[in-house]
Amino acid sequence: MEKLTEKQIKVARLIQKDMAVVKYPFDETGESCGLSGQEVLNITKELLNENIIRRFGALLRHQKAGYTKNALVVWSIPPGQVEQTGKILSSYSFVSHCYERNPAFNEKYNLFTMLHFRDENILPLIRDMVVATGIDEYLILESIKEYKKKSPEYFS
Repeated sequence: MEKLTEKQIKVARLIQKDMAVVKYPFDETGESCGLSGQEVLNITKELLNENIIRRFGALLRHQKAGYTKNALVVWSIPPGQVEQTGKILSSYSFVSHCYERNPAFNEKYNLFTMLHFRDENILPLIRDMVVATGIDEYLILESIKEYKKKSPEYFS
């Protein structure tokens, strides 16, 4: 990977933060650092094309959209079944994250899923997942209170 230019770093700093919800957000973003909106847009496209940033998009504040509950569900998946099980679990619309990790919690829970849901009981959702995967060894870690939730900033 080549070293980033000053302008690329400047734009990366700007676009990793919230942008104004206005008709021309790139213009407003560029004004704050002496670049035109078109320059910000072009550099953002460069960063995407060079795979320096994976994606660019809007984030929904799930709590304000009615998804007030979430839980981390950790699964104990036998070796050789992790990839297939991960694909099945990640196909559910209420699963936002699905990661394989080194075994944790008694050295056996190796697949982690984050579920977001409204006020309904989470157990029927998980029962569906158990039926679909055949995996019935899991722990539910339901969130009680959020202390911090922030996207990482790589260029500060």
